[in-house]
Amino acid sequence: MEPLDPVRLIVPAVLAFAAAWGLDHMSARKGLTPPGFREPWRRALAVLFLGLALWLGVMSPLSAIGLEVEQDLSQITTPQLFLLHAVMVTTMLVWFLLGFAGVRPARTWPDFAPAPAVEPLLEIPEAAAPPTPLPPAPPPASLGRQLAAQFGFLAPSVPREIGLGVLLGVAAWVVVLVGIVAIALLLMAMGADEALPKAPPALVPWIAGLPIVVRLMISLSAGVVEEWFFRGFLQPRIGIALSTAFFVLAHFSYGQPFMLVGITILSLLYGLLVKWRQNIWPAIAAHVLFDAVQLLVVIPSALNMMEGEGQEAAVFLGFC
Repeated sequence: MEPLDPVRLIVPAVLAFAAAWGLDHMSARKGLTPPGFREPWRRALAVLFLGLALWLGVMSPLSAIGLEVEQDLSQITTPQLFLLHAVMVTTMLVWFLLGFAGVRPARTWPDFAPAPAVEPLLEIPEAAAPPTPLPPAPPPASLGRQLAAQFGFLAPSVPREIGLGVLLGVAAWVVVLVGIVAIALLLMAMGADEALPKAPPALVPWIAGLPIVVRLMISLSAGVVEEWFFRGFLQPRIGIALSTAFFVLAHFSYGQPFMLVGITILSLLYGLLVKWRQNIWPAIAAHVLFDAVQLLVVIPSALNMMEGEGQEAAVFLGFC
């Protein structure tokens, strides 16, 4: 496999930068190109940063397809658990600052109403009234408000949207859980037991063994940053289907194909929720709730079940 190693590195990188270039052009077609991107260097630098983020956070798991890679989880430190989320946040902030910071908006508000048209050679009376001044142009929005608008943080009532997200998050969790169990039972009835997980990915029980505070921090970070990146940033520019595909690829490193079924369904539900509410707060609340329940309740319970009933518990872990 050694000769393929450079290819495994290069292909995800090419896909990532192609995706970044495609996102930039899809944004332009939708009229979502920031004003700062009129300067080519700003636009090129933003695409470069986005390509790097997509390479590290979305496409890189593709390089491990077909390989059995054993990772020494004991070497992972707590800050490293949040490294990918830090990359996503940095990328979005750099993209935003390149697009909006220090950019003077195009002048579209005239100082005065235009003078009335006159016929050629028609003499204008000396006592003609001067043009009527218009109200002053509204001041440009602050950078903070522009950031909130660009990434879906603006909402009439944030507490109401979060409460709605909690309610819908519980409903989505139940629906997806029932769906996963139904699919598992169907596969077992068809004699396709080999498609079901026999053991959880090594990362799952390892995370379940972390201190409660760390697991809560992981849930909060994942809910906020991933919804901000995939639903607040990517979805308006490339649509629900592609942003969901990127979200699923980002979770491909777990090495559990059955696990991707639940992730895909949840991502679609979160995407539809964002499209309905026109902000990302409900999706953030639903995502944080889901991850917290999984890491604090479901996974530890399933691991205990595995000591007695391996197959059924493994199905639950495949959902995690």
